[in-house]
Amino acid sequence: MTAATTPLFDPYPTRVVDHATHVDRREPVVWPGPAGGPLPEADLARYDRDGFVTVDQLIEPDEVTLLRAELDRLCADPRVRADERTIGEPDSDAVRSIFEIHRISDLMAELVADPRLVGRARQILGSDVYIHQSRANLKPGFNGSGFYWHSDFETWHAEDGMPAMRAVSVSIALTDNHVHNGALMIMPGSHRTFVACPGETPDGHYRTSLRRQEIGTPDPATLTGFAERHGISVVTGAAGSATLFDSNCMHGSADNITPFPRANLFVVYNSVENALGEPYAARGRRPGFVAAREVG
Repeated sequence: MTAATTPLFDPYPTRVVDHATHVDRREPVVWPGPAGGPLPEADLARYDRDGFVTVDQLIEPDEVTLLRAELDRLCADPRVRADERTIGEPDSDAVRSIFEIHRISDLMAELVADPRLVGRARQILGSDVYIHQSRANLKPGFNGSGFYWHSDFETWHAEDGMPAMRAVSVSIALTDNHVHNGALMIMPGSHRTFVACPGETPDGHYRTSLRRQEIGTPDPATLTGFAERHGISVVTGAAGSATLFDSNCMHGSADNITPFPRANLFVVYNSVENALGEPYAARGRRPGFVAAREVG
């Protein structure tokens, strides 16, 4: 089923202002739903408080080995590298991201449908879910560029028409994530405030933003205030660990200038009750490999 509606009311207006504004979150963080699931109550409480939670070993070492070999194969495949779903580094020909990776690889498709991931997403979102987006993010040694501070929901709302903060990202480490090789940074508690960003969405914005995002990023004063209020957590972990984080978390990551590559698989699960409509702050939809519109 493909769902698309024209928004009648925008609870989170963004990219229509000349300076950053803040809006309190309207939705729950952990949604009510059927009792039970893989996450213990303590983890759910931590997710509700901080906007993220880590799992020390979500997948086994032998699975990591297979998945990493598959990712290496995809990055070396000329057909994959030429595909529009593969995004290069801003300043080199190295692979930065491969989007819709579960459509490209059967092995990746098996993983994103695994109950260890889906069960946790359903438990947090309180409903059945579908894959809004999947991608591999790579930071090769010495020249892996970072991802500037942003809230995913700001982009998904503005450019994809996602109505509510009812999506969860699962980041699975396929290499060890160290504090020094570009690990994910999150401001805990930031998920409870929406930051409306200035600037207008250019046509075809995804073509440049997937390489280096500038529109839809908060100003330094906002980021300074958030950092002082919430602090910054650096999310590290061994290969096979995972982090689940809310769609509105303020997060980013630094360049990797070490010899140690970083590779993570990201899967974004959206509630089937939160289907995409028309973009709130863009003149056209982004392609399906960035924002899936097939629910179920």
